[in-house]
Amino acid sequence: MAQFRIEEHPILDVPKLELISFYFNGEKMQARKGEMISSALIANGISVFGHHHKDGSAQGIFCANGQCAKCTVIANGIAVKACMTSVVENMIVQSAEGLPKLAEDVEVADFSPLEEVSCDVLIIGGGPAGLSAAAELGKHQIDTLVIDDKHALGGKLVLQTHKFFGSEEDSRAGTRGHHIGNILAENLKAYPSVKTWLNSTALFVFSDKKVGVLKDGVYKLVIPQRILNAAGAREKFLRFSGNKLARIYGAGAFQTLVNRDLVRPTQRLFIVGGGNVGLIAGYHALQAGIQVVGLAEAMPQCGGYKVHADKLKRFGVPIYTSHSILSANGEETVESVTITEIDKDFKAIAGTEKTFACDTILIAVGLDSLSEFTLEAEMAGIPVESAGDALEIAEASSAMFNGKIAGLKIAKQLLGNRVEDIPQAWYAKAQMLKAHPGAIKQYQKLEDESGVMPIIHCLQEIPCNPCTTVCPTNSIQTEDGSLMALPRYTGKCIGCGKCLLICPGLAITLVDYRKDNQMPTVTIAYEIMNMPVKIGDKRILTDIDANELGEYEVTAVREHAKQRMQLVQFKVPAARAKKVAGFRVQDLAVSKALAEAVIPERIDDDAMVCLCERVTAGQVRALIRKGIRDLNQIKAITRAGMGPCGAKTCEVLIKGLLREEGIAPDQVVPNTKRPVFIEVPLGKFPDGGAQ
Repeated sequence: MAQFRIEEHPILDVPKLELISFYFNGEKMQARKGEMISSALIANGISVFGHHHKDGSAQGIFCANGQCAKCTVIANGIAVKACMTSVVENMIVQSAEGLPKLAEDVEVADFSPLEEVSCDVLIIGGGPAGLSAAAELGKHQIDTLVIDDKHALGGKLVLQTHKFFGSEEDSRAGTRGHHIGNILAENLKAYPSVKTWLNSTALFVFSDKKVGVLKDGVYKLVIPQRILNAAGAREKFLRFSGNKLARIYGAGAFQTLVNRDLVRPTQRLFIVGGGNVGLIAGYHALQAGIQVVGLAEAMPQCGGYKVHADKLKRFGVPIYTSHSILSANGEETVESVTITEIDKDFKAIAGTEKTFACDTILIAVGLDSLSEFTLEAEMAGIPVESAGDALEIAEASSAMFNGKIAGLKIAKQLLGNRVEDIPQAWYAKAQMLKAHPGAIKQYQKLEDESGVMPIIHCLQEIPCNPCTTVCPTNSIQTEDGSLMALPRYTGKCIGCGKCLLICPGLAITLVDYRKDNQMPTVTIAYEIMNMPVKIGDKRILTDIDANELGEYEVTAVREHAKQRMQLVQFKVPAARAKKVAGFRVQDLAVSKALAEAVIPERIDDDAMVCLCERVTAGQVRALIRKGIRDLNQIKAITRAGMGPCGAKTCEVLIKGLLREEGIAPDQVVPNTKRPVFIEVPLGKFPDGGAQ
């Protein structure tokens, strides 16, 4: 079991938690007390939780967020999602093979009266946006209830071990995400008017202006005056041959396993998607001791921040732009991945296929806002606001600031002139924090080769300023003073290294000519200490584009335990010193393609669009070509969307097929939404006569 547990992590503390016993398909296993069934199974080396009743294909996890149903198992006789259900002592877990026999019906005593709870504001989601909004409401003593379906507040912040970009003043840029989550959650304790419910899922906003909530397995009704939807987003899936295999994870699932539950779910990972989510997940994989075989991005350049992509490439992870996944290959689980170069129309270019051995594929191709609660509240006539990814997909720094604005806006609606107006500068800052990466510029020209100076390898305009806040001589400033402008060195460095330690992109090095201007010392920030670097080691230094600059010896390693970082030093010829951006960590042999590419016979039509009901792209495309434009009709014929996930995954893929067939969005009849957000056992709902 130890090989699947992360026993040491460069950034995270590994707590010694109590172990308990449980049973899976009759075999006794151990789990950490309180962890999810899915994490416990993977920690025991089990990635196949069962087999689909229609085609016998392997089932595992994809989202680890309760949004899909791939991880369904039978726990103590009840069908549950393994990713959302905690293990308890001696729990009996079985694969949901076929249509298994469930627990026998039992006599149930009279239901307790259904609890109804009133509040001024209900916040759905305890992530960066929801917590920031709750703090603003708490400052104004507004009766607020925050509900979240996890066992701890923080949302996706809990999963982020990297330092955040954005504004140091407004979104704690330069602080690691999981620390920010803890800070925001801790801050709420100062506001007695704010209450929190954990392990609580919003099910529906009903027409009688009540919100059904399943709290710790007990159904309750919340009656709010206003709602803030801060529920976040769900991950998009992707259509490709073999996409029904087990060990295909969303980025959130992967980060949940490695950064929240400290489980190592893979040895060799391939990533599809070069936005910030995919790039950051690759870095998190290295920190967890996982080999990252490569990353494929369909666009000519990665959509995420350049510093993230540069960092991965320097460490030895190849990034294949203008490439897409052709197939996942294997019997039950992923054994390899085939990618192909694509043209400007995103069509595969024959003869460019490459296959890589890997055991897991991570899908990071975008997010869909969880807008359901906003729409339901509007239909019910409840005043509603949205914030964070539920409003618009953006970085967590943006979500925090937009949550702050939403909280103050609601307070103003409730209390009128007793609440200050929202400063116009806040809206401008919000726009900047969610801005897409801007222009890529040239290096700053630094002719001087004396003294000591930072070399700033951040060449793309992004909203980020922590390096400008820590310099004791005020020597780093953005070009025009704005958050989006590039940082530049102004010539008063004393060599303290604070800018290296705070930079979220590890995009600053220090060149020191003071002792030897022919062989200056280059200092590089490093935080993957589970891949140790020691004095006397030799490392291949690289420039910003991962081009080799030569192999050099480590002359010093300075520990910075508080920041969980090291400053690693090399002596480098003066002609190369300013070009050094980092050093290689992962051997290039890890990413070598197989001698012969694996090319599936049927590339597209056999790809699944509905994993719940096993509906293929070919089946849906045939109906579209017959003239069907109504998603409800497609659902009635194929059952795509009738599965337990409630069309959360397949609807996006089916709409993609319609676009490919030339059908305009205004010609498509949308799906009729299911009346509850997630599946709930009927036994959780009291009957009307019990009240």
